[in-house]
Amino acid sequence: MISQFFFCFINNIFFIQYLKSGNQIGAIFASGFSSGLANCANLSNLALNLCRNQISDEVASRIGSAIANCSNLQNLKLFLGQNQIGATGASGLCSILANCTNLSNLMIGLWGNQIVDEGASGLGFSQVNYTKLLSLDLNLRENQISEICALSLGPALANCTNLLKLTLQLGQNSIQESQQLKIASKCLKLKRLVVFYIDFQF
Repeated sequence: MISQFFFCFINNIFFIQYLKSGNQIGAIFASGFSSGLANCANLSNLALNLCRNQISDEVASRIGSAIANCSNLQNLKLFLGQNQIGATGASGLCSILANCTNLSNLMIGLWGNQIVDEGASGLGFSQVNYTKLLSLDLNLRENQISEICALSLGPALANCTNLLKLTLQLGQNSIQESQQLKIASKCLKLKRLVVFYIDFQF
């Protein structure tokens, strides 16, 4: 598994891109992945595409724990769409990443999973102090999220005090149309936000 990583040295900074979607990655991969990242203390950029696998809450949390060891990460793209991740895995994943306080660009794709409101309030972002985060792209399409969870996202991101760009994709959930403006308004309260895009479309 780990042999399929692509390692490049760019000005002595590690960059890893691992693309392995549409397989049956599980606990064995999570263990190997953790070991593989253990020696990557200087990793600053990571792109990981694990869509359409059979990743559970437990495996998602283990992947998050492995990434959390890379405290120098500045740019992270993590795509886990169309798996078997629920509220526990989603909130655990985000809160585990609290160690990555140097992140400036974060893209998380969790579309097509089993995320419901219970345990997913704020998706763990309220526990994170991303003071260096400038851009956040969060794709939660095709889950089972209602306006209760969606309304908590704006306040949960309050610790991201320098956030300039926020993209939220919330279509094909259980969010009532009457609540969509309220959700957007709560996000717009983020003080330094310059670019904001939110999508509720089916």
